[in-house]
Amino acid sequence: MGKTSKSILDEARSQIKQIDIDEARRMMEKPGTVLIDVREPDEWRQGHISNAIGISRGFLELRVEEKVPDHKAPIILQCASGTRSLLAARTLRELGYENVYNLTGGFNAWKDRGLPWVADKQFSAEELTRYSRHFVIPEVGEKGQAKLLDSKVLLLGTGALGSPSSLYLAAAGVGTIGLVDFDVVDLSNLQRQIVHTVDRVGMLKTESAQKQINALNPGIKVIRHDVRLTSDNVMETIAPYDVIVNCGDNFPTRYLINDACVLAKKPLVDGAIFRFEGQATVYHTAKGGPCYRCLYPEPAPPDMAPSCAEAGVLGALPGLIGSIEALEAIKLLLDAGHPLIGKMVYFDTLSDRDYVRILKIRKDPNCPVCSEHPTQKGLIDYEAFCGLAPTNGAGAEAHAGVSAAAAR
Repeated sequence: MGKTSKSILDEARSQIKQIDIDEARRMMEKPGTVLIDVREPDEWRQGHISNAIGISRGFLELRVEEKVPDHKAPIILQCASGTRSLLAARTLRELGYENVYNLTGGFNAWKDRGLPWVADKQFSAEELTRYSRHFVIPEVGEKGQAKLLDSKVLLLGTGALGSPSSLYLAAAGVGTIGLVDFDVVDLSNLQRQIVHTVDRVGMLKTESAQKQINALNPGIKVIRHDVRLTSDNVMETIAPYDVIVNCGDNFPTRYLINDACVLAKKPLVDGAIFRFEGQATVYHTAKGGPCYRCLYPEPAPPDMAPSCAEAGVLGALPGLIGSIEALEAIKLLLDAGHPLIGKMVYFDTLSDRDYVRILKIRKDPNCPVCSEHPTQKGLIDYEAFCGLAPTNGAGAEAHAGVSAAAAR
């Protein structure tokens, strides 16, 4: 004869130590104690204990080791009333966890005691469906998605790199996307600038990109900056944004935005393409990383680097580099993984040996902008320059890849 639900619960109670709220609070004050909430996502969304880890009962066996790799750690299981968590606790014992406890009364008892709890962002039905694949990623989840929706990213340029970057940031749910560009769509752009279409030739690129972004995700707020960045407006322009993404092909602006981000202590995601080669990195001096001028301290004469129109660029390549820029921006917003700070990913797509390389970028102790004793403490308009020359050290290594280093 099979077991009844009562006999299963009675058996679990005999195996798992039951603790009340007072004992649970004492345990939670000690380092290393883990509280796992096994309720369903809609229950969690309506309110939960602030330091709890949410793993719904149906996914417990699959995900608990990601969250709690130490099988000796004290683990308190909690649900709404203490029944589901009791069965969950028994499951953890079967998985080899040695110190498992069940919170009697669960979250309902916690609330009834007037103890503190928090409620996460309430997603709309459309958002629950749209971002459902993010919710199941441990590094994102509902908390991370809420953070993305509250984030602001500024893209410099809505051309080849800005096209995939803007679309993937919008698709990911970055709530506010700023677009800086003063150019108009040209037929020659469409070989690589996939955010634009034939019927928008002659339209401002920011307007065209806004239409495409909102067609993909109507919930995204797009702020257009139809201006040329200068030393007079750059600090005001970047001020509201959490992450700056350089997708442009303008060398004076590349230097200007680097200097501004160093002064404002903002992360700068940078990408560049040239024919079949591309690179991406993150400059974030506030986190101890180098800046663009650690590689290239001063601009070189204009004839040192051909433009995209002169040298050409393979149309598919920006999709690769622009997508990496979007990914790095999302990692920064989520504080997930290891951003490319102090490292550069470099692609030589014609090579069968060094298709992808990771280059180290060393911080220059004598950098004119980000060193401990900078020689330049304000902003400069670099309009007299439009090219770069390789430098020694890390700069020379990086220049071995994409010497012209930017294109739309």
